[in-house]
Amino acid sequence: MRIILPKEQIKGQRITISGEKARYLISVLRCNAGDELQVFDGKGSFYKSRISGIDNKEVKIDLLEKIPFNTESPLNLILMQGILKGDKMDLVIQKATELGVKEIIPAINKRSQVRETRKASRWRKIAEEASRQSGRTGIPKVHEPVDFSSWLIANSSLKLKGFIFWEEGGLPLKEAIQNIKMHDIRYTIQDKKDHESCIMNPASFYLLVGPEGGFTKEEVKLAESMGLIATSLGKRILRAETAAISAVALVQFLTGDMG
Repeated sequence: MRIILPKEQIKGQRITISGEKARYLISVLRCNAGDELQVFDGKGSFYKSRISGIDNKEVKIDLLEKIPFNTESPLNLILMQGILKGDKMDLVIQKATELGVKEIIPAINKRSQVRETRKASRWRKIAEEASRQSGRTGIPKVHEPVDFSSWLIANSSLKLKGFIFWEEGGLPLKEAIQNIKMHDIRYTIQDKKDHESCIMNPASFYLLVGPEGGFTKEEVKLAESMGLIATSLGKRILRAETAAISAVALVQFLTGDMG
């Protein structure tokens, strides 16, 4: 059994959990005193733990041993997803989290059918649960929804790297990946003066997937002007949620920690 807690909440040798996390342990996992538990801090460590007592809807946990643990992808993938209707967005959040994305940016596009939502907190809970179930040591950051074009223009100074997936054209994904250096996906050099002693950090790599209606030509041209590469997932037109999951899985397979 495992649970994810904020690192700042894990202090001392014994902690007390209340609220929603306590209800999850008591009502869903049916935990009892004496049960062993893995407590993840979302920052690369987990604690071998034991439930010492359950009292008044609170769970007391003894932290027995801290163990460094990392299941995170070497890629710093950021999925910008056009907001989808109904539970389709929930599915994308869940599966993208399982596949290892680090951030998810819900976007409002010109062809978006959903133009206003208050589901960001719900999506964060889905991401946390998916992280727990998939054994991730981190939880992806789910941003508040943004206007697609405005966000690109506002972040033009970032020199964005990545792909915009467009069913109407673009390079095949494998060719698009071959057109950029592996180094550009995996790392960014922070000290260019001394290549031998440079500090290497994962570089942000963006995957842009449109809503049900897809991207407009203007949106694709704007993304390309920001440095992103228009690419395709094949000849067949995929549903938006299928395209998002496929895009993340394929990039992970070709350049990340899958396969």
